[in-house]
Amino acid sequence: MKGKRFVVMALVLLIMVGLGAQGQKDPGVAKEVELRWASIWVGNDSKAPAVEELVAAYNAKNEGRIKVVIEPQPDYNAYEQKVRTSLAAGQVPADIFTIKLNPTTATFYQSNLLMDFNKVMDGAWKATFDAPSLAQSEIDGVLRSLPMETAILPLWFNMDLLKKVGVNEVPKTLDDMFATFDKLKAAGIAPTSQMTGDTNAWTSMIWFSHFAVALGGPNVWDKPFTDKAFVEAAKLIKRMITEYSTSDAVGLGAGGSGGHFLAGRTAVFSNGPWYAGRADLAATPFYDSIRIAGLPDAGPTKDFMISRLQANICAAATKDKAREEAIVDFLKFLTSKDSITKIAETSGAMFAIKTDFRPTVDLKRQFFIVAEGAKATASDLEAALGAEVTLEFAQQLGALALGRISAEEFCALVDRKIER
Repeated sequence: MKGKRFVVMALVLLIMVGLGAQGQKDPGVAKEVELRWASIWVGNDSKAPAVEELVAAYNAKNEGRIKVVIEPQPDYNAYEQKVRTSLAAGQVPADIFTIKLNPTTATFYQSNLLMDFNKVMDGAWKATFDAPSLAQSEIDGVLRSLPMETAILPLWFNMDLLKKVGVNEVPKTLDDMFATFDKLKAAGIAPTSQMTGDTNAWTSMIWFSHFAVALGGPNVWDKPFTDKAFVEAAKLIKRMITEYSTSDAVGLGAGGSGGHFLAGRTAVFSNGPWYAGRADLAATPFYDSIRIAGLPDAGPTKDFMISRLQANICAAATKDKAREEAIVDFLKFLTSKDSITKIAETSGAMFAIKTDFRPTVDLKRQFFIVAEGAKATASDLEAALGAEVTLEFAQQLGALALGRISAEEFCALVDRKIER
């Protein structure tokens, strides 16, 4: 009896040991690394379909080793605030995320929260980037973000509407432009899409930037904001909002501003190349009539284009070698020539990565032609002066438009936010 009891106990022990062994992972098998990507290239963003396909392909190829999970950030303004709040609190918003590199976000380079790509970038990978954009992204020898999306910010003309009032060409001078706007108004068409809402008054900020550079030169942002170039630019943008835009421009956000142009209610718009890839824009009856150009001659500076680094990619610094290698592996894939070509083909966006890509669609191709034809480039206000200054600009723009403050007062208020 004792012998039988011993055999049974031995069998139970063997079974328990076997079950325990099954529950343990082979220490020689690496655990899958999951990377969170807080991505703005989702939803209606023209880059969303290509990015989704690329991530799916990468995950399939690296199954069991690396998995990238997109955390959608469809609200651009809310996302920028999330990034600033997270980094100010000593946290990163995700393993991978994007920033607009400007004086505000450049302060994050002082933190060890972000990976320094100079320490992980080999020569072959570095050579794939546009050298000036890469140099612009390096601060004091530290490269805590990679230049990804670039942009020019021209004016968009719905030539179908202009032709309705007898204008067959893009205006060449400021007087010609205002004369065209007067004809549009007389025909019941709002000449331009303007806005004072959101955190940066986006489309009107672009117009203001054009005016300021035309009047003060490509380096105008180095001048005090009380300089006459900014004062005159403020007067012009006020005129644009009050005389040559929709009645709801004060307080309007980017969705409303763009919505007016998409609906054919406004004839002139301002935005970057990514907007050219929107499906709702391509579905408009006037899509093929759109012409893009710089600001008509408005001052001493001519034949220039407003440009910027639109999105730089950041990654969380980590002491986990496997996680660091996974991040680098994915970013090499994302910034490869093939991946960037795929995103550019579907979206029309422009990038700081070298490719032979040139769009076949006319509107998208115009951006490359205009960019290559510019004799000079200059930053827009947000890229040059940062988020806090731009927020003040947006908040005071409505007061300027409503006549509550003068152009001089407007500029003085913005000037106070600039750190020198």
